[in-house]
Amino acid sequence: MAYDFDTIARGYDRMNHLMTLGLDRRWRRRATKEVVCGQWPAASVLDVACGTGDMVCNLVQRGCTVTGVDLSEEMLAIARRKTALASFQLADAEHLPFPDGSFDAVTCAFGVRNFVHLEKGLGEMLRVLKPGGRMVILELATPDNKLLRPFYNFYTKHIIPWLGSRIAGNRDAYTYLPDSITRFPKGDAFLDIIQHSTFSIQHSCHRRLTFGVCRLYTINKRAAE
Repeated sequence: MAYDFDTIARGYDRMNHLMTLGLDRRWRRRATKEVVCGQWPAASVLDVACGTGDMVCNLVQRGCTVTGVDLSEEMLAIARRKTALASFQLADAEHLPFPDGSFDAVTCAFGVRNFVHLEKGLGEMLRVLKPGGRMVILELATPDNKLLRPFYNFYTKHIIPWLGSRIAGNRDAYTYLPDSITRFPKGDAFLDIIQHSTFSIQHSCHRRLTFGVCRLYTINKRAAE
C-alpha cells in the first residue's frame, strides 16, 4: 500500500537529504549519467513518481527534454517551482497517459517501491519506452553486509522515524519507509520481475551504491527488428 505523499510534501526534500546524509544527490547524479550515456542532448525522458522534481532538474541540466508525473499534486507544485524547463502532470504510474514508445528513456528515483502493483507499473514504464530505449531506476535497499545490517536496521527503524516526527511532523510516514524497503525485492530478484514482463529486454543490470543501501538498475529495451 502506497503512502499519501501529499501529507509530507513540504518537508520531503529536507528529510531526504538529512536521512541519507546528502547521498541522495550523489545517487541521482549517478542515475542521470546512465540516462545521458550514449544519448543525444535533447533526449526525451519520462520521470515517473517524480516527487518534488530533483531527478527532473538533474536531467534538464544535462540537456534532456523531461516530463515528470506523480500522484501527489502537492509534490508536483514544489517541482514546478524548481524548474520551468520541464512539464509536469498528475498521473498514475500504472496508467500512464502516453502512447506506446513515446520516450527515449524512462526514470524513476525512489518510487517503484511505492507502486501498488509493481509488475503493472513496470510494464507501463516499458510500454512508453521506445524500442532501443533505456529505463533507469534508483531504489533504496537493505545492505547485504551482515556486519553493517544491525546498524542500518537501528538507524532506519528508530532514527529515521524520530527525524520524521521532528522534521516533517509525521512519524508514521517514516515508519512506513523502512518497512517498505525491507519488503521490496532487490538486486536480481527485482530484475527477474522485469525479465518476466511482456516486453523484450536486451540487457539489464544492477549496481550497489554506498554499501548496497541504494541500488541502481539499468534496463535496455530491445530495438525494433
